[in-house]
Amino acid sequence: MNIGEKIKRLRVEKGLTQIELANRCELSKGFISQVERDLTSPSIATLVDILECLGTNLKDFFNDVEEEKIVFSKDEMFETIDEELKYKLEWVIPNAQKNMMEPILLTLEEGGRYKEDAPHEGEEFGFVLLGSVYIVLGNKRYKAKKGESFYYKSKANHYVANAGKSTAKILWISTPPYF
Repeated sequence: MNIGEKIKRLRVEKGLTQIELANRCELSKGFISQVERDLTSPSIATLVDILECLGTNLKDFFNDVEEEKIVFSKDEMFETIDEELKYKLEWVIPNAQKNMMEPILLTLEEGGRYKEDAPHEGEEFGFVLLGSVYIVLGNKRYKAKKGESFYYKSKANHYVANAGKSTAKILWISTPPYF
C-alpha cells in the first residue's frame, strides 16, 4: 500500500490543500508534502491525527477493498460442451462460483438436455431466451417457452431439456453457485 498516495487522495477528496491539512493537524506543510510523496513516514500517533482530520481511521484506511468488476466481455466467458447430452454451458461471469449466485447461459440442441442434479441447497431461476424447455423436478415436468421464466427450490432431482425441434437457450441462475 502506498500510504502517501492514499493520504493525498483523501485530502483532495475532502477539498483540502496541504496547508489546510497541516494546520488542522498542527504539522508543517513540508511534512505533509513529504508524507504524500513517501519521502517520510509519520508515526502511528501522527498518522491517526492526519486520518482523523481526513474523516477516517486506521482500520478503514488500511482496509483495502479491491474495486469490484462490474462489466464482463464475451472474451471472459468460459464454456464447456457435452456432445452426448447436446448442450453448451457458458459461464458469463468469471469465477462466479465465489459469489452468492452463479449465472450461466445454457444452449440445448434438439433432443438435448442438461445433466440431472440431485437435491441440494439453494434455488434456481431461468429465463428462456430461445425455443422452449422442459423443467423436470422429481416426477413432475413443466414447460417454458421463449420469454417465460422458471424458478424452483432445488429439493428434488432436477434437469432441463429441450422441448422443441430447434435450439433452446436459457439464462440460468443458481444460488448458491452449483454449476
